[in-house]
Parts: sequence; structure tokens; C-alpha cells
Amino acid sequence: MGDTQALLARRERLLGKNTSIFYETPVHLVRGEGVWLWDADGKRYLDCYNNVPHVGHCHPYVVDAICRQASMLNTHTRYLHEGILNYVERLLGYFDDSLDAAILTCTGSEANDIALRMAQAVTGKTGVIATNFTYHGNTTAVSQLSTRMPPVGGYGGHVRHVPAPDSYRPLGGTSGDVFAAAFTAEVEKAIKSLEESGHGFSALIIDPFFANEGFPDLPKGFLTGAAEAVRKAGGLLIADEVQPGFGRTGDNMWGHQHAGIVPDVVTLGKPMGNGHPIAGVVAGSDTLNAFRKAFRYFNTFGGNPVSCAAGMAVLDVLEQEKLMANAKYVGKYAKDGLLRLAEKHSVIGNVRGSGLFFGAELVLDREEKTPAPEIATRLINEMRKRGVLMGKLGIHQCATKIRPPMPFTTENADLLIGTLDDVLTAL
Repeated sequence: MGDTQALLARRERLLGKNTSIFYETPVHLVRGEGVWLWDADGKRYLDCYNNVPHVGHCHPYVVDAICRQASMLNTHTRYLHEGILNYVERLLGYFDDSLDAAILTCTGSEANDIALRMAQAVTGKTGVIATNFTYHGNTTAVSQLSTRMPPVGGYGGHVRHVPAPDSYRPLGGTSGDVFAAAFTAEVEKAIKSLEESGHGFSALIIDPFFANEGFPDLPKGFLTGAAEAVRKAGGLLIADEVQPGFGRTGDNMWGHQHAGIVPDVVTLGKPMGNGHPIAGVVAGSDTLNAFRKAFRYFNTFGGNPVSCAAGMAVLDVLEQEKLMANAKYVGKYAKDGLLRLAEKHSVIGNVRGSGLFFGAELVLDREEKTPAPEIATRLINEMRKRGVLMGKLGIHQCATKIRPPMPFTTENADLLIGTLDDVLTAL
């Protein structure tokens, strides 16, 4: 504990106060392999949280690809290099034909910043719609989208927030078509407000899996009406795939495919390079060229040869190890385990998710669906003590966030469910 306190004090002195950190007792990690992490004392943890090491911590194939390219050349895209072209060409093969060009960046925040500017370039307007419990990064532009941490100086007036979908407590009081229609109506109302404001309407930006909002179980076609409203108004639909992308939902490569829509712009991030900083924006060539004409954009590290080698290696591993199919099978197995726990523990009000992004919403009362954020906090800290790392999120901050690396197995799921059972019993 002394070492932990010393590290925290040093961290505060060198990195500043209020730097975010996980768990009441932080974990000092020193090594990772596959779905496992080890701390400085040699304790092993099952990683049920991190989507950055998408194909597993320190995957040897990805590490080798990074090392080989780093030992040969690393520079920026003002020089010609085939690596970025080969990678983008392959990446685009996973998308609808209408999405045929890309810009590579270093972070999802940069990608979302570019996506908003693409919408400005195409429409000539600045108004944006997002949900009221979203997160799309930390640049000045995208920080305007979040309601959880209001920007210094206040909001610029060009953003409208619509209620985040909540399948457990659906807008309109019922699920299915009524729920979808209620969400569409909110989007239409926000479009009208922006058009009347002088800002005009440029885009609706969403995570199509609504991960930060609590990954609600939404019916196929839920977003169809909203997408049609956006297009009718001349705006762009932006899909933030930082969390659901690269096969995590188990049934599709991308969250927007899982949702049954084709966006105008797609942003990518965390899982793309398995920990190496690479992100990107995929769009139609007309949209991308409108951005190139309106903004003089260059990113020193975006699309560098080493990052592209990492990205290519991740795609190789996803295909060779059939990790999307694994996400579908193991995700269902683990979700079934959670459903069995729900029969035993009344604090579990709702189980949901898809593939290797699933969890349970914790409540004080199933009848009233009273959120239990304090219990969720205690739960994830107790799980950490017992060697399982996970988080919480959602509109009410009471949904468990289980989002492990893609090589997660049924044996790993058994350990997760068994430990959850023990902790819920103790709580």
C-alpha cells in the first residue's frame, strides 16, 4: 500500500491533480498477455474491461509487425509510402461501397473532430445533435457534445441533445416501434430547433451501440427513422465505432451494421492498433474531398508506417483466429451465465449486450427499476480485489461494463460469472 501511495503522490506531482484512475485501490500493472494482466506484486487479473488490446494484450503477431516496421522506416504521410494505402484499401473492404475513402489519425477524439468538420464542409452549417449521455472524446469541438463535463465557458449553442435510448425504461413507455418513433421525434425536434437557431443542422453523431449510454438492447431498425430524418434535412449521420467496432458485437464487423444502418461518416479508434495509437475516419470520397477543400488538414503521426503495420496485423489476427465468431459464441455463453445469476440475485434488474460487450443493470427494486449506482461501485471494486477487472457505465451509472479482449474464452467467462456470483452473495 505504501508503494501505491508513493506512486499516486508522484503521479499527482508530475501529471497534475484529478487525473482519472480506476478503482478505490488503484492497480499497478506491469505486464499483460492475452486476457490477463499482472500487477507489481505478481497478482494476476482477468481483464474483462479493456478493448484497446483488442486481439489480446501483447499479441506476438502484432508486436512482431510493429517491431519489423519500426526497424525499417517510420515517417509521415507527406512522403509516399505503400503501407497506408495497403491498410486503407483493406480496411475499406469491410464497409459499404458508399464508404470508399479514409483519413488516418492517432486518436478517436481527432477522428470525431474531423467528422464534425466534414459535416460542416458538406452542409455549410455547424449545428450538431448528440445524445444527452454520450462521450466522443476530448478536443474542444467534441467536448461540446458531452453533458457530463460541461466545457469551460459553457456551450456554444450549436449542439442539441436528445434523450439517450434506454431499453430498460424506454422513451414513450413501451418498446418496439413506439420507442423508435419517440426517439425519431426527438431527433426531428432537435433538427427543427437548430435550423431555427441560425446554426443550421449539419450532423447527428452517435455510437450505434450506445455504449456509454448503457448499451441498450435495441430492435433492428430502431435508428432507421432517425437516419431518414437526418438525410431529409440534408445532414450527415456520423457513427462513432470506437467501442463497438472491429467485430466486438459478434454478429457484424461494425456497430452500425449491428444496428442495420449505413452512415455517411464512420469514426474508428481504440481497438484499431491493439494499443498502438491509430484511429481514423471513413467516409464517401465526395464527403472526404469536401473536407480536404474546406480545411487544410495534416497529422504528423496519423497513418505513419508503424501504426499502419499494427492496424494490418490486427485485421490479420481477427480473421486468422476467427475472433468475431468467438465473440458471438463466448458472448452468448457469458450472457446466459448472467441471466442465471439474475434468477438468484434480485439486484440484477436487466441483462443485455451483444458479443463481447455485455453486462447487467443493477437496481434496488425490480418493480420500480430504482438504479443502484453505489452497489455497482462496490461490485467493481470487490471484483478487482478478487482478480477480475471490469467497470460500470450507463445513464444511471449502474450497468456493469464487461468488454474483454476478443480472445476471451468460455473458461474465462466461467471465472467471471463465478466471481460475480460470489461478490453479489457477499454484497
